[in-house]
Parts: sequence; structure tokens; C-alpha cells
Amino acid sequence: MKCWHRCDVRPVSLSTAEMHALAEVAMLAATTAGHMVASSRPGEVAHKAAGASLASQVVTDIDRRSEAIIVEQLGPSIERHGLALLTEERDDDGGRHTAEYFWCVDPLDGTLPFIEGRPGYSVSIALVGRDGTPHIGVIHDPVEDRLLHAVLGGGAFVDGEPWQLPAPGPAGTLSVFADRSFGSMDHYEVVIEALGRVAREMGLDGLRMHSPLGGVMNACGVLASPPACYVKYPAPVGGGSLWDFAATACLFGELGAVATDIGGGPLDLNRSDATTMNHRGVVFATDEDLAQRIRAIRPDAAG
Repeated sequence: MKCWHRCDVRPVSLSTAEMHALAEVAMLAATTAGHMVASSRPGEVAHKAAGASLASQVVTDIDRRSEAIIVEQLGPSIERHGLALLTEERDDDGGRHTAEYFWCVDPLDGTLPFIEGRPGYSVSIALVGRDGTPHIGVIHDPVEDRLLHAVLGGGAFVDGEPWQLPAPGPAGTLSVFADRSFGSMDHYEVVIEALGRVAREMGLDGLRMHSPLGGVMNACGVLASPPACYVKYPAPVGGGSLWDFAATACLFGELGAVATDIGGGPLDLNRSDATTMNHRGVVFATDEDLAQRIRAIRPDAAG
């Protein structure tokens, strides 16, 4: 496989037309990889020294095949525009700190659901600016053969059709999407009680906890189920990685939904000292009122 390198291109801002052209490249790459994933089962499951959860420590031959497909298809754009590349199964070469933009790739998010043969996995590609702004977000769901994409300032789309958040029903529950590790975190009961209180204050009947999916599909589930949220609190380690949130952050922005850190600031999608997101936490919510209520929860209030 060819090893793509950035040419000596002076960093410049990409035009709107170039952004849309790059979105098309990412859409083709994600769809091609996603179709391969959909027709495959893991033949080799290995463990890697990464992250604090089982989900971050497993990798399959399909993760690597998907990455190879994506990198090969993104390669010409890397050379042409001087883009950097950050992808889960390769070492971070630091190019994202000097290039104007970088591709941020999760070739198979939700490896555990994939291994277990259940929905919840996806292919995710984002183009992120050096300042951490997500400019392009592309997600392919291999189970549903569905393609989601967004371009900063250009809207969000499902299979090429304009996408808008569904309106919440007149009554119902607060949908809570959470990772597998959510149930074992410190102060879990405090958080669940507080989320139940948020639901009641919003005039809802209670909580609906969804089965754990990969981080990308958790966020997509939020967009399909308003009012809904997905939250990860700051932690000593882990917290997901840049590639888990970059593409969906772009989708959320274009749909008028909320993707911030736990304090309400922008997601640190080009963190200088690591690729994990444990330092600030993550809040995905279908509206700002819900996001503010979640940010007000203090998990350590009981202690």
C-alpha cells in the first residue's frame, strides 16, 4: 500500500468548492470501506495498549482493512492540499499541529458491537481545522447502508437528501445514549438520579437508556431521538478519542444541535498533548436547554 505524504504545500484556507469536493472524496471512501465492513466478519481479534476501556483495546483485521481503503482514497487529497492525517490504527505523527487541516479517521468505530455481531458500528471521517473546528463530517452505517454527511455552513444530509432534526413529540422520555463504561463510572447513581430529575423538569415521563453503541452511533442516535443526550464526564484517562467525535460534531453543528465539552466550550478536536478527550468531557444534546441542564449536573455531589 502506498504511504501518502503531504507535499510541501503552503497552508491556505480551502474554498467552499474545495470543501465540497473533499466531502465527496470522504463520502466515497467511507461508503467503500463501509460496504467492505458490512460483508465481513472479524477473522483476527487482537488487543492493543490504548485507552482504559475494552472498547478502545480491541482491534480486528477488518479495522485495518477499512483503514487501508480509506487512506488510499484520501491519499491524493493529502498530497494536493497539504493535509495531515490522524487515524486510529496509526501512530499520531503530529502533522495535525502544523497543517491547516487534517483528516481524522475512525475506520471502524464500535469494534466491540462489530465483534459481537450487533448494530452500533460505523465508519467515520472528518476534516478538522488546525484550530479544532470540524469542517466536514461523514459517517457510513454499514448495518443500514446509510450515509450521513455535513459540511460547515453547507447543511447536513442523509443519503444525499437534506436532513433536519425530527420534532419532539408532545410527551415522552429523555433518551440517554451512553457507552458501555457509563454504568461502571464513579457516582453512576448520582448521575442517573440527576438525569431523571432533568427529565421531570422538562415535563417528560422519565429516562430511556439505550443499549451501548459505538461513540459515533451513540451521537447519531441522539439526533434521531429528541429530546436526547450523550454525555461523557472528565476522567483520569480515556474519554474517547478525537476520531470518535469529530465527524458527529460537524453534523450536530449543521443541525443546530449541541456538541460541546462539559463546560459548554467547543470540543478540543485538535488537543495538543493527546488524542483522548478525557480532559474536558463531552456533551451531545438535541438542544441548548437540555445541554445546560446536563452541564449543571455534578457527578461528585454526593461525595
